[in-house]
Amino acid sequence: MTDPLFHMISDGPRPVAPFSHAVETGGFVFVTGQMPTDPDAPDAPLPEGIEAQTRRVVANLEIVLAGVGLDLSHIVMARIYLTDFYRDYDAMNDIWQSCFPPDRRPARTTVGVNGLALRALVEIDLVAKRPGEMER
Repeated sequence: MTDPLFHMISDGPRPVAPFSHAVETGGFVFVTGQMPTDPDAPDAPLPEGIEAQTRRVVANLEIVLAGVGLDLSHIVMARIYLTDFYRDYDAMNDIWQSCFPPDRRPARTTVGVNGLALRALVEIDLVAKRPGEMER
């Protein structure tokens, strides 16, 4: 087994804590939870509302995935964190499901939390699988 690779994506979102954008090992890529920040204006206010924040988080995930040569189709598992689960679940879900064909949706867990960094409404982390890696 090879040592893990720790990825920092040069044009990726600025981390809000000390972490790598992604860590890769055994053909899997573990992407750190992304916030709804704009990589081009990291100090700008967060977008208003769950729909805009979810779109921004997905765009940030796409940046990180592209930085390691992958895309949304390589996601096998996602975890979604919402600060107001009952208010925002349906709207977030509408955005999320539009990112995938109905027969290729990743496994997922969605949980309500009492707070996120930057007072964000949503954060998403994920696991992606590099194609062509041998199964063990």
